Amino acid sequence: MRIGMMADIYKPHTSGVTSYISLNKQYLEKQGHEVFVFTFGDPEYQDDEQNVIRSPGLPVKKSGVFINVSYSRKAKALLQTMDIVHVHHPFLSGQLALRYCKPLCIPIVFTNHTRYDLYIHSYFPRLPEGLGETFLQAYLPSFCRSINLVISPSKGMEAVLYNLGVDVPIKVIPNGVDLHTFRKANRPVDRAILRFSDENVVLIYMGRIAPEKNLPFLLQSFSGVAQTYEFVRLLVIGDGPERKAIQNLAKELKIADKITFTGMVPYQELVNYLAIGDAFVTASVTEVHPLSVIEAMSAGLPILGIASPGIEGTVVDGETGLLSKNDLAGFTARMVKLVTNDELRRGMGHNARLRAENYAIEKTAPLIMEEYERLTSRALPRLHGIKFQPRSFMER
Repeated sequence: MRIGMMADIYKPHTSGVTSYISLNKQYLEKQGHEVFVFTFGDPEYQDDEQNVIRSPGLPVKKSGVFINVSYSRKAKALLQTMDIVHVHHPFLSGQLALRYCKPLCIPIVFTNHTRYDLYIHSYFPRLPEGLGETFLQAYLPSFCRSINLVISPSKGMEAVLYNLGVDVPIKVIPNGVDLHTFRKANRPVDRAILRFSDENVVLIYMGRIAPEKNLPFLLQSFSGVAQTYEFVRLLVIGDGPERKAIQNLAKELKIADKITFTGMVPYQELVNYLAIGDAFVTASVTEVHPLSVIEAMSAGLPILGIASPGIEGTVVDGETGLLSKNDLAGFTARMVKLVTNDELRRGMGHNARLRAENYAIEKTAPLIMEEYERLTSRALPRLHGIKFQPRSFMER
């Protein structure tokens, strides 16, 4: 089968969506399928994988992100040879799928990976209250009705989509994770290199350092705990636009000496950092299907998080971790409970490792393939020749 993955943003940008597309692509290719990624970017960029098709776009400042409202002629022609396309961003890529693929009766699948309602508030805080949600309520239901299948990575995100007015059936299929990488560390990092001792209880945050991750909240909570319990430390793995601001906040809170920032770490090395941790912490409420949380669970770490659709669907409160309301006092109280109870951490870490197996790519990718096969078997014949010429003329 020829499968087209359509994404507004792809490598070298780092995100959970990018990682999932790449992993799913690798798995499907091993099963004998041809998989292409259609995106925007610098055509001269040298990819570390085959079949990444980049159309030129306008760069968004120095973010490494490119945007456009059309594909190159070559990319469009290749896209229209696919048996099925899978859209991972509903706006630019979604509209291009409708324009280029729907007229040819190529089935279109869409996975909603992102809490766009919350991202809008994080990145555009000056927008009038409710404007972003109003836009989503106008756009997403119409888009979802125009395609063949809507997938949600979690039950929580399914409920969010229905609340935004989506009125078509939604299939819940978790995004798969390569758990082989995280089940066992080959060379755990030396704690001393990270300024930790064997007596320290090390909490780990792993992910983008960006507004939607709610890191100021996490640091404020950690500050209260670290000032009471001298042995507690925080390891921040990752990078992003807010890194300097978060490091400055750590200094203001007088906890900079208890936090180590690693910056970006190669994906294959993450397990070696997780291996020296005692628990994983996140204050994000924008997660749909938190890959970093699942990866930490696979490494045997209990999770501390805020009850929200993506986190609640992944972490079982009191079994694989502890969940709090979006409340600083409650979150801090649970952090104290986690760092002061070794037996509790070990038990929940063991449970977390077992539960993570539900998200193995070997289990989730076949579920996606079943849907691809179902849709392609029912697809109408392609439009060719004179029937399609008027559409092509109008596009030109």
